[in-house]
Amino acid sequence: MQNVARDKTKTGRLSVFKGQKAKLNRAIFHILALKGPLTIYDIHRIMKTHRRLRHVRYASVNKRVRSLEESGYTKKMGVKKTKAGFEASIYELSVKAYLSMILNVINLDNLLMRVDEATAQTILGAIIQTM
Repeated sequence: MQNVARDKTKTGRLSVFKGQKAKLNRAIFHILALKGPLTIYDIHRIMKTHRRLRHVRYASVNKRVRSLEESGYTKKMGVKKTKAGFEASIYELSVKAYLSMILNVINLDNLLMRVDEATAQTILGAIIQTM
């Protein structure tokens, strides 16, 4: 049997939850998952109520949400008029974001023990299509 070395850059934790941006990404995902669609200002306001995130600047949240949008993790779902008369985009999590949150905490051994043959085939087919 052939010895196959694991390429650690292609396995393990998802990149959206790695590195310096991971903490902020997790916070944005958590806030949008619990509170629903929000403006960047509202996300920042909620973030500031958490002890470990009080230091986060609006500009950082703005940059992260827009970067997550470019990566397909958040999406604009509308606009709302602000008290100052401007229009602010309203963001929500994409299905990709919800999937990444689940994949980040799921125990794959447990998943494989519970799925039936048809479900395993469906998952395998979806994975193979992305390769």
